[in-house]
Parts: sequence; C-alpha cells; structure tokens
Amino acid sequence: MLYIHGLGHYHPENVITNRFIEELDIGSSDEWIRERVGILARRTALSLEYIRATKNRDPRAAAEASCCTNARSGALAAAMALERASLGPEDIGLVISGSSASDHLTPAEAATVAGELGIEAPCMDLNSACSTFGMQALWTSWMRPEKLPSFVLLVQPENLTRCVDYSDRRIAPLFGDGSSAAVVSATVPSRLRLADAFCDSAPSQWDKVRIPRFSHFNQNGNAVQGFAIRRSTDSLRRLQETYGTGPGSFVYIGHQANFGMLKTVCERCGIEEENHWFNVVEYGNTGCSSAPAVLSQRWDNLREGNTLAMVLVGSGLSWASLLFTVEGAAEG
Repeated sequence: MLYIHGLGHYHPENVITNRFIEELDIGSSDEWIRERVGILARRTALSLEYIRATKNRDPRAAAEASCCTNARSGALAAAMALERASLGPEDIGLVISGSSASDHLTPAEAATVAGELGIEAPCMDLNSACSTFGMQALWTSWMRPEKLPSFVLLVQPENLTRCVDYSDRRIAPLFGDGSSAAVVSATVPSRLRLADAFCDSAPSQWDKVRIPRFSHFNQNGNAVQGFAIRRSTDSLRRLQETYGTGPGSFVYIGHQANFGMLKTVCERCGIEEENHWFNVVEYGNTGCSSAPAVLSQRWDNLREGNTLAMVLVGSGLSWASLLFTVEGAAEG
C-alpha cells in the first residue's frame, strides 16, 4: 500500500521550438518533426545561444551553459510536492532520487536535492532511466510499512538536453528538460492511492539505449520504439482487464517518448482522447520525469472515482506500470 500526498513538477523557461531546430540547419524541418514525433516544443536548461553556437558537440561543456543543476530543478519540483502535501522539509524521513543523466557519479543525487531543500534524512538513488518513478514507487510499496518513515520524497530530476547532440537530426527534436517529485507514505492515508504496481526488465537488450560517460544519448530508434509500444500496450491491457474501463474514469498516462507512440497505444487499447493525459507535444521527452509530471500538471483535475493507469518504459530495457485510484473529495 502506498499513498501519494503531493506531486510536483518543474520545467526550465528556455523553449526549443521546431523553428529553432530547423534554423540549426541539420536537415530537420517543422513539418518533418511534426510528422515523425508530433512534438512542437521542448524546454531546456541550456542557453539557446550555446546550442546555436556549438550544437553541444562536447557535452562536457553543457553544465556551464545550464541555468540550473539537477539538484536545483529536482528541489523546485519537490517544493511544489511538499506544498501540495502541506508538509515541510522537516517532515521527510527519506529521500530517493533517480535520473537518466545524473550530475555526479558520487554522491547520491538524492543528497544534493535534499541539501537544496534543507532536508536532513537518509538519501539514496534508485534509477532505471525513464521507468525510474515506477521502480521508486514499487520499491517503496514493497517495504514493510513499519520500517519506513512516515513520509518519503521521491524525486526525478532530468536535464537530458545536456546529453543531446544538436547536429544529429534524429535525436535533436526528441528531448526536453523537466523534473518531477512525489511525497508518499505507506502508513498515512491520502486521497490518491497506489493500488497496483508491476515492473520487469529485458537486460539482454541493455545496449539499445545508452548515454556513455562524457558522451551523447544514442539509441536503436526502431527497436526501442517497437519495444515501447508492445510493452506499453500489454501493460495497459492488463490494467484495463483488471480494473475496468468505465467511461470518464479510466485515464491513461504513458511515458512521453513521442506523440506517435502514445497515439498507437491508445488506438490499440481503445483509449478515448479525453481519457489520455499527455504533455509531450509542448515539453518533449523529459525522461523519467515525463509521466509523473503529466499527473502533477493535472493535480487539480483529479476527481473521486478516477482510475489512473501510468505505464513507463526505459533503457535497461525496463518497464513499469502503476494503477492509482482517487478516493474522497479534494481538500479545501
């Protein structure tokens, strides 16, 4: 059993439009990007001038060209989650962070986020790339409740544009930066409850998506796209069969890899447009923060009786599914 008391999100102010990518003169056009991935814009912690001048050919320079660190962006998302939970830093007894591209090899990035927030508590990282939030939630729900503190902070800071080669027309349109966070408890009830969780991996295919140290993001795009669609479809169908598809009550939130992938999953599973929550069109693929950020952006739209199916896929290759229920009226 796991309860979600507050969700938060943060996206940097700098906007990478399709027109900006087109002006990089790498063979991409607004029309080509729309048709290929359905993304119109994405946010970045990088200076647009830096991207325009260097195309981030040497990602080691990206940190200096960024407006914020993972610690800072994670802390901003966490501050929103704490406020929504009506809690302060002193209430958190454990911080768990995970990112597809951490700022440091050591220490745990959770410690840097906690340091930004003034939290004095045990800190650890639990990372499985884009499925991180699912793995964090599942691990926390597996623990014996009496062994956990009353409130745990889960953080997913992602600044993936620092790992993008902006001379690569295949990768440049995909990614944006964003962070998300959740305040959870195994013992203190709230209106948003985790009712079902599942995870798995296909380690034999670990090399299909990689960010080597001091290098750029790279992937076998066709293989990964097919994997993501199959696993997302299978996971969502399992949740539909188990928890039903009542009109207006069963909502799908997928990993925000690209809009075409999400539409295919919706078509295969019969998800109506009004029951599909997404933000990839305006924010791009923000890695492990993507799906929880969508739910955070809809925090005020949650209604009693909602059933929320979240399906995540990531490198490793890994996947996770979470089923949330909304019980009781909103406070205030």
